[in-house]
Amino acid sequence: MRCCSKPDSLARIFAALADSTRLRLLNLMAGREVCVCHFVEILGQSQPKISRHLAYLRQAGIVAARREGKWMHYSICAPADAAAGSILSAALAVLGDDRQMRADRRKLDRTCCAPQELISPPGAPRPVLLAPLPES
Repeated sequence: MRCCSKPDSLARIFAALADSTRLRLLNLMAGREVCVCHFVEILGQSQPKISRHLAYLRQAGIVAARREGKWMHYSICAPADAAAGSILSAALAVLGDDRQMRADRRKLDRTCCAPQELISPPGAPRPVLLAPLPES
């Protein structure tokens, strides 16, 4: 996983983790790159709202974005600061134990394997699996 080059602070990391929508987004990105269209469908929220939360995560230095044509793909990136990296890794580990977070992941997994279950825009890319975050 590539590192974010933006400087980050512990306060900014904690603020980024202090919202349930942002936690759900991070949970869906854990170990993979995801197109914004899948976030909209799985979380059932508007694209502008999802984009605002993703921008917040990018400003915190824990999410990277990549454009492919008209599609934006997002993935978690390791913060440059070791303490921030440890906090992010611990938060991601805890998210895996939450019932809602597991349900979101299952829905995303079904999207990857059975795109007819969710309505995605024609030609929308499927999430791409990435290497796990390095342990801090």
